[in-house]
Amino acid sequence: MFLTFSEGLSVSAGSGQGSDPHLLALLRAIRLRQNAPDAAAAGAADTAAALSEIAAKAREKAAASSEIPPKPEISDLSGRAEISGKGGAALFPDEPPAHPSRIPPPPAPEPASAPPPPKPASSKKANSELLWRGDPGATLGRSGLGNSANRRPAKGVWGAAAGRINPITGVNPAGPATPAPPIPGLDGIRPIGPPGTEFPTDPSAFSGYPPRPGHGPAPIRNAPGSDGMDPADDVALRDTQRLLSTSLTFAGGVEEVSERLWDALLQAQPDLLATISGTAATQRGQLARALTWLVHNLDNPPKVVAGCGALGAALSACGVQWQQMQLVGAAVAESLRTGMTPGQWRQDFDLAWRWTWQHTYEWIVHGGTLAAYQPTIWTAEVTAHELRRPDLAVLRVRPFLPMPYRPGQYAGVEVADHPGAWRPFSLAGAPHRGETIELHVRARSPHGVGHTLVHRTRVGDRIHLTRASGDISVPAEPGRGVLMLAEDTGIAPMKAMITQIAATADPRPVTLFWGVRDVSELYDIDDVSAIAHTAPKVTIVPVVSEGFPGPYTFGLLTDAVAAYGEWSRHEVCVAGPPLMVAATTAALEHLGVPKTRIHHDPPE
Repeated sequence: MFLTFSEGLSVSAGSGQGSDPHLLALLRAIRLRQNAPDAAAAGAADTAAALSEIAAKAREKAAASSEIPPKPEISDLSGRAEISGKGGAALFPDEPPAHPSRIPPPPAPEPASAPPPPKPASSKKANSELLWRGDPGATLGRSGLGNSANRRPAKGVWGAAAGRINPITGVNPAGPATPAPPIPGLDGIRPIGPPGTEFPTDPSAFSGYPPRPGHGPAPIRNAPGSDGMDPADDVALRDTQRLLSTSLTFAGGVEEVSERLWDALLQAQPDLLATISGTAATQRGQLARALTWLVHNLDNPPKVVAGCGALGAALSACGVQWQQMQLVGAAVAESLRTGMTPGQWRQDFDLAWRWTWQHTYEWIVHGGTLAAYQPTIWTAEVTAHELRRPDLAVLRVRPFLPMPYRPGQYAGVEVADHPGAWRPFSLAGAPHRGETIELHVRARSPHGVGHTLVHRTRVGDRIHLTRASGDISVPAEPGRGVLMLAEDTGIAPMKAMITQIAATADPRPVTLFWGVRDVSELYDIDDVSAIAHTAPKVTIVPVVSEGFPGPYTFGLLTDAVAAYGEWSRHEVCVAGPPLMVAATTAALEHLGVPKTRIHHDPPE
């Protein structure tokens, strides 16, 4: 019934000559209530606004009759409402059409009536256009949420009123809270078991990663040897080792083969043997030990590689050029072949030795190349140990590899009891006398390298030596005499130099002053005197500063040197404790010896 009344009211209002705009506003509010039941509050507000406009219109008419200028009107804030030709329903330009289920049925057709006269043009907009609440499109347009002028009007949503803004749903203070889904619980903590049971050994125990069919674990191959090589390679190495050993036996043994090898190298590469320190007998012994070591350790590749690398570093320190060793493999094969009877030399012997030398040569060269980037270490075996005094010992050691040095130089020594602690000691003796090196060691403290060498080292123990260094050596100028001043164990480098002078029959006059506190400290006077007797012009002058001197000179070393003669035209070599070297150097300069002719290199 309410719907029929509103429809009829709209028709009569729209077809009359004096349609009241305020009545149209009321009609629009009623239409909004029909189309949007939820917007009752908005319709009530529109009704109140329309009634207020009626009162405003009455005041305007009263003001016009009394010729009082009216108050300025508020500018229009919304679009003009359009009156539909059918039923007089108010429609809005930006409002989408309502859902068919929400649109009332059309009214019965009525006879056509004359169109209403046009409204008089007026520069002022009707106050009824201030009812912007009925134009949601214009309202949203001002806030940036509605359709713009160039956009198509949005269509209605099924089941919603036309022009209605759907409420925003979700978690907000004004809306209903959506219950959160339950959080699944965690598995209980597995108790700690014995060591080794933290992780399952079976991959299928991991529930997240079940084993795929046809993708089981890879088959386990034969376990490699201790060196990481394949067992088949180990068998090949043992076969090669057997061939090398058999060929050495057929050739007369390693001693005969090393002698023939040395002779072959002397003919093919004489400069190679001249570069390596030691006598002919020493070099033959080194070749014999090298062949024996190679054959015995061929089945242990890591050890062979390390040993060849150490040999390469030692040969590089000696000054060997790698092209000088290219004929060594052929010389080895020739020394073996000549030691066998006709028919014993087989092709497999030749191939085994050539294959072995090919790899050995590469490892030697590699070790020599690395020697330029890392220190070279020699391992030496103690062959003699003599305790000359309670705190002083003379040791003779033999390096396993050739160790080059000049008489007068020193080398760092390391013992097993003090790894990483290197103490310098002078090298007594000369390279040409053999492969042994002599060390004079005094234990200056109850601990350390010196104490270990004096009191705890025995024959057969091994020590490590660094590359020899130092500038003190036999002066090269043949026309000048040589003055040597030594104190305490500083006699060791002087002994090495007079040994070389005696071996080369150097005709220069050489005078050696050895200063000690008492006669008991002349621990090596017999050996030094014996070497001096073999030299053309070497004189030994011991100087004792305390106690009964016996047949030797008494007093201070510097006083004895000053009283002995004039030394300004001599080359001077000084060795001993640092304080002694400093005092002696100052005294020599006072005696007129140029500083450039004083050579000292205290290693201790």
